[in-house]
Amino acid sequence: MADLTVTIELNDTEEKILLNHLPDIDAWILKEANEKTNNCWKRMEKEWSVKLTNDDSFTDGIPSDKSKFIKLVTERSDYKDRAAREKAYADAGGE
Repeated sequence: MADLTVTIELNDTEEKILLNHLPDIDAWILKEANEKTNNCWKRMEKEWSVKLTNDDSFTDGIPSDKSKFIKLVTERSDYKDRAAREKAYADAGGE
């Protein structure tokens, strides 16, 4: 997925509540999305750097370039995104 467009519908009351504290709702949403992306990246990089380091079958270097790192990780057979991990957990009897 190269580009993602998200539409958020707020009713008049919700908009007024947000504008009471935020000068620009769009800018706030973009800032929050960027911060979440950065935090997810940090956790993913940490988790997978450890996994790759401890994987005896992985003999290549760990890429320092973010896009190459993401490509390497997401193409591995043992990679599961959040939805797949939650499904596997539920299928195993988790709640």
